[in-house]
Amino acid sequence: MHIFETLGLRLPLKTVTLFAGVPFYCANLVHARPSIASQSSFLVPEPLIAPVPTAGDTLEVEQYLDKPRVTFRVDGSFKLTVFSDLHFGENPSEWGPQQDANSTCLMEQLLNLEKPDFVVLNGDLITGENTFRENSTYLIDKVVEPLRTARMPFASTHGNHDNHANISHFEEIQRELLVAPTSYTRTAPPGVGGDGGPGNYWVPVYRDVKDRAPVLILWFFDSRGGRYPGDDSAHMPDWVDSSVAHWIKSETTAMDAAWGPAETRSALAFVHIPPYAIEAVQEHLNSTGNPGLNDDKLGPGSTQATEDPTAKNKDLPFWNSLTENVKNLRAVISGHDHGNEWCAREPTKNVIFCFDKHSGYGGYTRQGWGRGVRSLIFASPDPYQSIETYIRLEDGSTKGSVFLSDDF
Repeated sequence: MHIFETLGLRLPLKTVTLFAGVPFYCANLVHARPSIASQSSFLVPEPLIAPVPTAGDTLEVEQYLDKPRVTFRVDGSFKLTVFSDLHFGENPSEWGPQQDANSTCLMEQLLNLEKPDFVVLNGDLITGENTFRENSTYLIDKVVEPLRTARMPFASTHGNHDNHANISHFEEIQRELLVAPTSYTRTAPPGVGGDGGPGNYWVPVYRDVKDRAPVLILWFFDSRGGRYPGDDSAHMPDWVDSSVAHWIKSETTAMDAAWGPAETRSALAFVHIPPYAIEAVQEHLNSTGNPGLNDDKLGPGSTQATEDPTAKNKDLPFWNSLTENVKNLRAVISGHDHGNEWCAREPTKNVIFCFDKHSGYGGYTRQGWGRGVRSLIFASPDPYQSIETYIRLEDGSTKGSVFLSDDF
């Protein structure tokens, strides 16, 4: 029985007709809640248990002393749901507000259907080029409202449309932390991330709230892109800055020293713009082994360091460091390309890559693509057990289910 049922929640539904003419059922009120350990901490704040250093170990790696620990459920499972490319804030004087209302309705409904333990917002939360300076950050309030109402722990990456003349990744992060108590998003240490890329961090997930070491690390990276703030609004680099490569190495070294060998835990990585290496993967897909939409041809502007031909391979320091230093990396998950939703193994680094699912009513789309989320289910805390992942569409149907394992 899921935590929703144990709490006896019943969600009244209303029928909403979207502009596409498709009946859609949106919850009036969503009470999605985190796993039991985290939920109790949100309702009754408790002192958190920091890692206990071993003899001679002076490293401090506990990052969220002011928040409840994210944990697996008491039955040993953990579900993570990814919303991507919501694109709030388009055409604010005409059809944009209704579009945003539709996206909010979709979020509420899919939170109710999926009942995740943790949510990721994987970039392009807003369409920054359509915003005004005086109210751009208030769009973040709308984006996170379903999560705040649900008291759902979540974390965000940011995309190329989140950096523009009237908005920046840093401003979005600051606003999110101000209005959403259940946000685990944070900024990188000074000097990490380069110009316009502050959103590099990680979130530990524990088997039990009292455990000394986590069993899963969720990594979040800032692929930047878009434009610099200000009147000139020049193009910003569209790749994870090389400074992040050194930071990954130092963080994983600290984790190993404080928590023991990396083989005792697993990892997922989230970054809005796919690494350049994924372009070559698309050429070898098949609909049986790699189910899901494959309608966006990867090329200039669709992967990192490709908008400017002279920038080719500038994401390699990040990609090399991620795949070499983060052990037992189960998958790298990106958005950005709305017409793709497949998973495949990148052979040169032997790591699985997945597109998530275009979620919002904003952003480009085509007939038949639909909108939805990608969910990932850990059946147990075992760092080597296969992970089920699938796409859940707004009508409630699922598609593209695969199991991420050594055999995938």
